[in-house]
Amino acid sequence: MAELSTVARPYARAAFEFARDHQALESWSDWLGKLGAVVAVRDVQKLLASPSLTTERKVELIVELAEVELDEASRRFLDTLGESGRLATLSAIAEHFEQLRAEHEKRIEVVVVSAYELDDKQQNKLAGALKKRLNREISITTQVDPKLIGGAILRAGDTVIDGSVRGRLNRLSEALTA
Repeated sequence: MAELSTVARPYARAAFEFARDHQALESWSDWLGKLGAVVAVRDVQKLLASPSLTTERKVELIVELAEVELDEASRRFLDTLGESGRLATLSAIAEHFEQLRAEHEKRIEVVVVSAYELDDKQQNKLAGALKKRLNREISITTQVDPKLIGGAILRAGDTVIDGSVRGRLNRLSEALTA
């Protein structure tokens, strides 16, 4: 998976820079996401690995399955991936593209795992505090995990903040046994 991500990164950057320069971030994000979802399907991965299909046919198949309309630049990008044998990286390219877009638009997705359901007021207060601290627009997704006992775990990009009771107990246990 790490190799796939490494291969996808320069393609995602090139796609992002082109889309940004041509004010087409939303449309590129849309079709890359759809094609990435199609390529993630195991049966499609098998088709892409098949030597009996031409590169052109593989490109046609994923475009048809994704039900997207591609402009000339998008088609050239996809053809380049096909000619390079990189169609299987579309999911990773789409993921990296979204990360670059979020960074460019100064927004971040924060996953909040808490012991109890957060109401709208709590979510808004948390989003406000995170916006101030991270200097980005915040989009919160919540999950409930009663095993946390209390508190919450926040995941924003590569950052994880464990403010749960379970996390504190684990750290205390580690300190006592060290």
